[in-house]
Amino acid sequence: MRVILFLLILIVVALLVAVGTGLIGVSQTRTAQAPNVSVTTNGVAAKGGQSPAFDIETGSVAVGTKTANVQVPTVKVVPPDQQANQAAPANTAQ
Repeated sequence: MRVILFLLILIVVALLVAVGTGLIGVSQTRTAQAPNVSVTTNGVAAKGGQSPAFDIETGSVAVGTKTANVQVPTVKVVPPDQQANQAAPANTAQ
């Protein structure tokens, strides 16, 4: 239970930071209107009403490429049988 509560707090803080830094912009485009409620002999009737609408803009990340010269190391593979020949002493005089 503590872990879930901690994660929820982290999510709320992250959203607040994102809105505060301008990474996420929220603006209301339509206001809310309560429905008209009337009581009749048949019961309660509700008409109309409107939910609010919001416009959410998020930040963007630009990804590009550039040309660069990179030195790549070379790899030399020496098989085990040739490696043993290279390790033997060169002068085998008797």
